[in-house]
Amino acid sequence: MIRASCSLDTTSGDADPTHAMSLQTIRGACPHDCPDTCALVTTVEDGVAVKVQGNPAHSHTDGALCTKVSRYAERTYHPARLLQPFKRSGPKGSGRFEPVDWDTALDDIASRLRAIATRNPEAIVPYSYAGTMGQVQGEGMAARFFNRLGASFLDRTICANAGAEGLIHTLGAKVGMKVEHFAESQLILIWGSNSIASNLHFWRHAQQAKRNGARLVCIDPRKSETADKCHEHIALKPGTDAALALALMHQLITHGWLDHDYIERHTLGWEGLRERALQWPPERAARVCGVPQQQIEDLARAYGTTRPAAIRLNYGMQRVRGGGNAVRAVACLPALVGAWRHRAGGLLLSSSGHFPIDRARLQRPELLAGRRPRTINMSTIGNDLLRDASNAFGPKIEALIVYNSNPVAVAPESSKVVQGFCREDLFTVVLEHFQTDTADHADYILPATTQLEHWDIHASYGHTDVLLNRPAIAPLGQARTNTDIFRALARRMGFDDPCFAEDDLTLCRQAFGDAVSFDELLEKGFATLPVPEAPFANGGFPTPSGRCEFHSERLAAQGLDGLPDHLSNHEAPLPGDRYPLAMISPPARNFLNSTFVNVVSLRSIEGEPLLEMHPSDAALRSIAAGDMVRVFNDRGEYRCRVDISARARPGVVNGLGIWWRKLGAFGTNVNEVTSQHLTDLGRGPVFYDCAVEVARLAEPA
Repeated sequence: MIRASCSLDTTSGDADPTHAMSLQTIRGACPHDCPDTCALVTTVEDGVAVKVQGNPAHSHTDGALCTKVSRYAERTYHPARLLQPFKRSGPKGSGRFEPVDWDTALDDIASRLRAIATRNPEAIVPYSYAGTMGQVQGEGMAARFFNRLGASFLDRTICANAGAEGLIHTLGAKVGMKVEHFAESQLILIWGSNSIASNLHFWRHAQQAKRNGARLVCIDPRKSETADKCHEHIALKPGTDAALALALMHQLITHGWLDHDYIERHTLGWEGLRERALQWPPERAARVCGVPQQQIEDLARAYGTTRPAAIRLNYGMQRVRGGGNAVRAVACLPALVGAWRHRAGGLLLSSSGHFPIDRARLQRPELLAGRRPRTINMSTIGNDLLRDASNAFGPKIEALIVYNSNPVAVAPESSKVVQGFCREDLFTVVLEHFQTDTADHADYILPATTQLEHWDIHASYGHTDVLLNRPAIAPLGQARTNTDIFRALARRMGFDDPCFAEDDLTLCRQAFGDAVSFDELLEKGFATLPVPEAPFANGGFPTPSGRCEFHSERLAAQGLDGLPDHLSNHEAPLPGDRYPLAMISPPARNFLNSTFVNVVSLRSIEGEPLLEMHPSDAALRSIAAGDMVRVFNDRGEYRCRVDISARARPGVVNGLGIWWRKLGAFGTNVNEVTSQHLTDLGRGPVFYDCAVEVARLAEPA
């Protein structure tokens, strides 16, 4: 029973979450890899978080959270939460550990790292990504530590690099229209996004536009939950998005649906793009994309004649060989029709380029002292862990420090990732909340705090507000913040630079400097950046030319094609091939990458790992609904249950991810069959560019 309430004063910066009051409400921010970056309100009773809700005062969140984050208290108090350090007591990968005290763990880790660094600090590799999107608990103190050490750099490519490079070489930065203005659009192309599952607050604006008479078109190989709710679904083959975009351009040109004034004033490379697009009539694109020609022609007419028209692009479509070019092609479309003139027109893939983050102040690159360490691509960690020292590669990887990531589950071609992590001569430290697949392979597991237990500050890639996260409760057990762990290691390594003594609140203040009022963040929990309503109505793109660059001189200088083009997949299967099915691996609706997989209430909704398969492909293989199947290629095999469903288009299977390997039916997950090939731009992974075969598996009695 809740006693009489006592509201916490959240306007000052010195609230003590360890001091129990009868009832408190603490403002925070969702830390997860999602464009919505929701503002949170956590209700705390006697020091225990009893409820996590969306902040109704934050217009983008509007009091609503996704199913996943609404269970955040359940995740924080999960009975399997790691609450003390552990040291390996069995073979690598056995998952056998014994408790150890913090001093013993940190002393031994520092000693091992010091010995390796004496030989070559580049043999030490950090491995992290977006387990938290916070600027402080992400790459704040951690980057200082690794810069001072001289460790290898990590190329953090695993999610969005191809699309990011595509935007940067077309629009100049990861920028676009403001998400709230989609509510005023008359046509919305939802391209490569299951917005209902992965961008819930954008979907609210799309629904408002729909109620106002807008037409919604979903472009996606999978008939997703979002496609169900749109007026039209264009189920193109994986990796053919650039072909579709070029065919739309062809129709815009041949029918005169162009804004010639905008093209002349605010674009670069029009003649070259025009020539390229005219090579892509709808009939050619229809063959490549596997969609009806009439559907392409109708979409072009709608896009060319409807004002304002907007595109919500997402990262699924860039996880193929030609992903960067595909984003470039789609990003050219709004300038061709002058959609940027309207605040409800244009395109949004990411808004993160609007945020003036002072990364140099946070990460302190001067600690490198002139050194230029090699760079390891996180998407090829499977290969790289198995490499020996060479002049081209550098030293053999001797140590991995993993935080905010679960590479054994999420990195491609996971059989090689597991093989690398099982090396007895590899020293591995994992900062984690739970004993994940990766933690099973650690030498030390260090218990990290959750978002409810630490300070952090957040940008967004789906809106333009900065959010501050306050700690709502004291750290559970012996959990420590990422920042505190790296400070402690720095002390033991003898790093006495003053920056290692700065506390988390200081780092929060440094993240945006004077560009954002920290007093406003303390008072409200969020602050809105002064982004123009229609940022490119009069051009002014953040490119070298100040124009939307159809042709990129920067790409041409690298020996690449300056114009966007369709590039076929690394693995583009045909009937009769040994592996005749294309496979994509979109996220299961109630998981976020591999996060939340161990939350019982969410896993019970998902049930078990599934492969969606079209009825025609299943019939060809004598596969029935509910059968166990093996999904396989030369890289390995993944076993799971099949769902015969129209959500899969013919010739394409959907392996819903990303389950922890040890929670799968046979100790693997969908990344057993994905490859370490990379994208055309950005060196990103190609999770949706994967050829497989599927066979019915006889279940044991």
